[in-house]
Amino acid sequence: MTSFFRKRAIRYPLTGLSLLGAITAVFLLMIQFWFGLLFSILFLAILGAAWKMEERTYVETEKHIETLSHRVRKLGEEALLELPIGIILINEKNEVEWANPYSVKVFEEESLIGKELFELSDQFHEVLKSEEHEPTLIEVGEHAYKVNYKPNERLFYLFDVTETLEIETLYYEDRTVLGIILVDNYDELAQAMNDETRSHLNSLVTSLINKWGKENGIYVKRIASDRFLAVFNESALSNLEKARFAILDAIREATAEQSTALTLSIGVGKGSASLIELGELAQSSLDLVLGRGGDQVAIKKPDGKVKFYGGKTNPAEKRTRVRARVISHALRDLIQDSDQVFIMGHKMPDMDAIGASIGVRKMARMNNVEGYVIINYNELDSSVSKLMDAIREDEELFEQIIEPDDALSMLTEQSLVIIVDTHKPSLVIDERILEKTEKVVVLDHHRRGEEFINNTLLVYMEPYASSTAELVTELLEYQPKNGKLTRLESTALLAGIIVDTKSFTLRTGARTFEAASYLRKNRADTALVQQLLKEDIDTYMERAKLIETVELTDEGIAIAKGKEDVVYGPVLIAQTADILLTMQDVTASFVIADRADGKIGISARSLGELNVQLVMEELGGGGHLTNAACQLEVETVAEAEMMLKAALQNQMERGQS
Repeated sequence: MTSFFRKRAIRYPLTGLSLLGAITAVFLLMIQFWFGLLFSILFLAILGAAWKMEERTYVETEKHIETLSHRVRKLGEEALLELPIGIILINEKNEVEWANPYSVKVFEEESLIGKELFELSDQFHEVLKSEEHEPTLIEVGEHAYKVNYKPNERLFYLFDVTETLEIETLYYEDRTVLGIILVDNYDELAQAMNDETRSHLNSLVTSLINKWGKENGIYVKRIASDRFLAVFNESALSNLEKARFAILDAIREATAEQSTALTLSIGVGKGSASLIELGELAQSSLDLVLGRGGDQVAIKKPDGKVKFYGGKTNPAEKRTRVRARVISHALRDLIQDSDQVFIMGHKMPDMDAIGASIGVRKMARMNNVEGYVIINYNELDSSVSKLMDAIREDEELFEQIIEPDDALSMLTEQSLVIIVDTHKPSLVIDERILEKTEKVVVLDHHRRGEEFINNTLLVYMEPYASSTAELVTELLEYQPKNGKLTRLESTALLAGIIVDTKSFTLRTGARTFEAASYLRKNRADTALVQQLLKEDIDTYMERAKLIETVELTDEGIAIAKGKEDVVYGPVLIAQTADILLTMQDVTASFVIADRADGKIGISARSLGELNVQLVMEELGGGGHLTNAACQLEVETVAEAEMMLKAALQNQMERGQS
């Protein structure tokens, strides 16, 4: 019946035509019989032929549709069973209900039906956990598969992407990498050598770098007396990272045998198809390395992420004051082009930050420009309270000490902001001041980290320096002689140097003593310094309680911990780490305690065998090879201790590799 009605529906136009022809024939028969009869005969003949042709066409169409349906159905069955795509259907218990032959082949089983999904691969856990059930990669044997999961149907599709991943890997491994290699202090050291010694040193360094390049598939070209350009690919870079850039040690050890302290600084740019961008990344990386003291490698990607290798030695002290004079003159010009100068240190300022700030404020006065020191009185530690009491007695100086809100209201487009003793925007006393001004200068003695203040007019970072107060003292010597340092200003600068050098016992070079000598000539009072640095009995007892908690490892690492939920000042934590380092058999010390800002602070000290800067950088901090710190946003001291021990383990493993 269905077929009958379908046929009638198809033939409806022909039926309508037949009815029209019959009416026409009757009408003609009534008017003119013979003409109507002839028309009727012809019409019936044509109608019969049309019906017969339509019947044949319909039958052929039906056969074609049936054949096509059969082929499509057969093709679907073959695709399901033969295509190289794995299909797995599971039930509510994550057991396989059905799987096509290709899936059986993938997992090398006789049958998958009835097996638990996670027996086939633990990686299916990740597939089920993936957000919005996006395609997930799993590995089975030597093959990689992209898995699409349809949760409503509990259905998995597995696509073999092994070859695609191999091609992708080859592409990334073959991408170009640019490196700039700088021989630290080469020109400075070469000046003191005779021609023969200089030529021998030059040949030694060049041959070592060229040999290293050939062994690692790197094209090396010397572009200056102390600079090389290196062109290689990411595959070669991966091998260099595994070897932890052994060329650093090779150059250092080889030149040490020649009684010459030469080291390498290498900046690497990777991850971009643009050679121009790679060059800019390489130069930026090199600047970062030099800001950290040299003798290391920085690898930078377009997204700003940086990896560091090396940094095993303390930065060598510069024996020339040329750069200090150039920086001082540049800073003088910037000050003279400003209507006001605002000086800001880091949060919870120490003696070095305040002393350096007072020194820079004096620099502004020497150039007949008003200078203001920004201090947040709510963040002052007891260690600087005596210095602030002394400043209050000096009315002229105390009037120039202002709070961040006052500085914000006074800032103009022509104002200059000078940051001292830090280069990280997150550590300055008030970030709003940085956001409001476009004229910023950074003076710091810490090794440069990834986080840095952007759009600076001038940066003077010398990790070899004992303190920022030392750097500021040197800059003061080249400023206009429009006013001598007062006794209090000289004493504040000297106190900053003494605190950061632990009374000239750590990180002290010839220029440190020269700076101290200059301050003594300007009436710096050592007796007043000692008075400023005196501590009360309560602080001494707190430190003693911290020392009581110390644990000493077999490697000579001392770790002390403060009590949970008891707040300790950052200076107290640092002082405890310093004292622990003086103990017998201690090569490195770490003190962990709660801070007033709600974070867990860690102060780290070392005699040089362990690079505590790298340990602290792994935890988000920084500093020097022998003196570093970090602040962790964790809940407990115990949690911070676990993170510290993991970072120590990683650093030791890297040092042994």
